[in-house]
Amino acid sequence: MAATRSTLHRLVVAGGVLALALAGGATGCSRPAGEAPRAVKVIQNIGSDTMVNLAQAWAEEYQQVAPDVSVEVSGGGSGLGIAALLNGTADIANTSRKIEPEESERLVAQNGRPPREFLVGFDAVAIYVHRDNPLEEISLEDLHDIYAEGGPLDRWSQLGVRHIPRARTDRIIRVSRQNNSGTYHYFRDVVCGKKTDFKLGSLDMNGSKDVVELVARTPAAIGYSGLGYQTPQVKLLRVSRKRGQSGVLPTVATTLDQSYPIARPMFMYTPGEPPEHVRRFLDWVLSPAGQKMVELTGYVPLKAPEVSP
Repeated sequence: MAATRSTLHRLVVAGGVLALALAGGATGCSRPAGEAPRAVKVIQNIGSDTMVNLAQAWAEEYQQVAPDVSVEVSGGGSGLGIAALLNGTADIANTSRKIEPEESERLVAQNGRPPREFLVGFDAVAIYVHRDNPLEEISLEDLHDIYAEGGPLDRWSQLGVRHIPRARTDRIIRVSRQNNSGTYHYFRDVVCGKKTDFKLGSLDMNGSKDVVELVARTPAAIGYSGLGYQTPQVKLLRVSRKRGQSGVLPTVATTLDQSYPIARPMFMYTPGEPPEHVRRFLDWVLSPAGQKMVELTGYVPLKAPEVSP
């Protein structure tokens, strides 16, 4: 019994010491009396589906740089981002196209100040087919005839493709984007022509990722989407400006030297001069650290990455 009481006594003493230590630790970690918690500033970043993966990567990385700032990202298309600037629900609009003059005029009329434009990188619009499709390259003229209203190409055999494994049809299944997408407008202007509409009957997807996923599931499909959405289940086609010319694959180098014919800038817009916390975030996006994220997520930075000797 004496041994038991002695053991209990030691446990009680040890427990008391532990409790005091924990209490002291808790006191040491607590906020000093009278100090208010630091407020987190939120940046609403809305727009281009092409840019949403990149924007999310920026947001997550910037959280490490500025823990008191939370960048909340959502997609929906370039048009939705600009609309969010107009209705005051976005601090930054991501767009894969330049803002239209009438959109800029509406922002001036509403806010009394023009939007600020920030060029943040480049994106190559890649042409995707199923990985089993034997086609290796295509011209802008072919793409026009596939996608543009009145274009005569609607079968793979017209492009010399006689057999696609597991394809149930020779018909070219066109995958496109919805018309609130900056990629939709850019592709239409460059491939179809600014005064030419798309053919009816395409499968119009909400997001860039959706286009690639549908092409990956559909052996007879062709689609266009950002280079950053490439997966092993699809094939990138080399693209030439005219039939008979050698095609060019989309890469950082071919985007920057403009030899790849379907590449465009990516922008961020603010409704006038941004407040300080938004400006600091944009400065970081344009810094070497922010531009490194552009490269890591499969897009093209403003300058070619430096190669270590």
